[in-house]
Amino acid sequence: MDLHALTIRKASALLRSGEITSVALTQAVLDRIAAVDPAIKAYVTVCEDAALQEATAADARLQRGGPLTPLTGIPYGVKDCLSTTGVRTTCSSRILENYVPRYDATVISRLREAGAVLVGKQNMDEFGMGSSCENSAFFATRNPWAFDRVPGGSSGGSAAAVASGMGLFALGEDTGGSIRMPASFCGVTGLKPTYGRVPRYGLLALVSSFDSIGPLTHDAWDAALVLGAIAGRDPRDSTSVGVPVPGYTSTMTGERLDGVRLGVPIEYFAKGIDPAVECAVRTAITHLEALGAEVREVSLPHTEHAISIYYLILTAEASSNLARFDGVRFGLSEPPEGVDIVERYLKTRGKGFGPEVKRRIMLGTFALSAGYYDAYYLRAQRVRTLLRQDFAHAFEVVDALIAPVSPTCAFKIGEKVDDPLQMYLSDIHVVAANPGGVCSLAVPCGFAEGLPVGMQIIGPPMGEAGVLSVGAAYQATTDWHTRRPMAE
Repeated sequence: MDLHALTIRKASALLRSGEITSVALTQAVLDRIAAVDPAIKAYVTVCEDAALQEATAADARLQRGGPLTPLTGIPYGVKDCLSTTGVRTTCSSRILENYVPRYDATVISRLREAGAVLVGKQNMDEFGMGSSCENSAFFATRNPWAFDRVPGGSSGGSAAAVASGMGLFALGEDTGGSIRMPASFCGVTGLKPTYGRVPRYGLLALVSSFDSIGPLTHDAWDAALVLGAIAGRDPRDSTSVGVPVPGYTSTMTGERLDGVRLGVPIEYFAKGIDPAVECAVRTAITHLEALGAEVREVSLPHTEHAISIYYLILTAEASSNLARFDGVRFGLSEPPEGVDIVERYLKTRGKGFGPEVKRRIMLGTFALSAGYYDAYYLRAQRVRTLLRQDFAHAFEVVDALIAPVSPTCAFKIGEKVDDPLQMYLSDIHVVAANPGGVCSLAVPCGFAEGLPVGMQIIGPPMGEAGVLSVGAAYQATTDWHTRRPMAE
């Protein structure tokens, strides 16, 4: 039995029955990291000693018989933008290369309480700025299905790790597709919860009004287990919502979708989508219909503006959030004492930030500057309201929307890194969910030229139970999510 390839549900059953131990399971994952990560480069930091100590504590907890959770003894990794006590948190940036937090993010605290075992921090695009995991200050992560391809971004390290067995699940963060795009490219399941469903305390923010923390797993059932552990109100995060957390797996009632109304947005199948990707997604829609779902076309007329809205608001908020990294309050500080403060700023940011981060800071500062605020940022916020209304109107007649995650499969490393506009356009099908305030689940639905294809199941605000149920029914009757890449 390859322990590193188990789902959470299967591993939890084996741990409770005593057939395996958390130490053995964690060691299997650590061995897997040692074997394949030199080629894939998913991890920035591996916490081997601490992980085995946590696994030993989990085994003691299992032997006592409680309190137990489905995540007790389960090894996992975390995108390197979530604070972890005593473990450096870099955001894959030189400016935070040696930063070691003294506190845990709320989601990390909740996973510790659940008995999960942290094995390490995973690579990402610097400060979450990118769609390919090529913008890390340290190294590019490779797609386990084809080492010459990107894993998607910005949670590329997390998706690649789960796909290749270097953790039974991972926590990512989604600002505009940063969980769902890597999930699609790497053939795993990724959930972007509704904004406010999962607390953001301890997340190094990119866009404070978009960022959502969510799980990357092998299937929808596992995603439901992780979401149940990390969701819920946190008094330290004023944006978290006090809506009760349901038992997500209790709504996964079987393989049928009788009575479920699914909408297919016509704007998501426009010119430019790869025919093989469209074929895979439409085949999946036909399969959902065969499971009893009622399928109809719907329209989200302001979708064409989603990219513009997203990147205007993103750059504006990012320029504000990253202003703190000035070498005085936070971040890298190398100039000698007595250097002029302006020179200190220039040297700190010049050495600390990569080119994509600098580009977005400058664009955001421009959009917020006097004379341009109304023309750009304020107008984007107004159109954002129209986009939210599009989703609200659609969910009056359907329960969920079905769409591609990306118009293409994983592209080659280096193919778009020198063309920022083409890189931004690769997010065209995923960015709307974030300013739109909805939840979205990405699940594998086929292959094109040997590379995974992902399908999006988009639900209304706080509609995670519904999208997870649709995803679980689809996966109960297909096997795309069970396929493993060449790294296996």
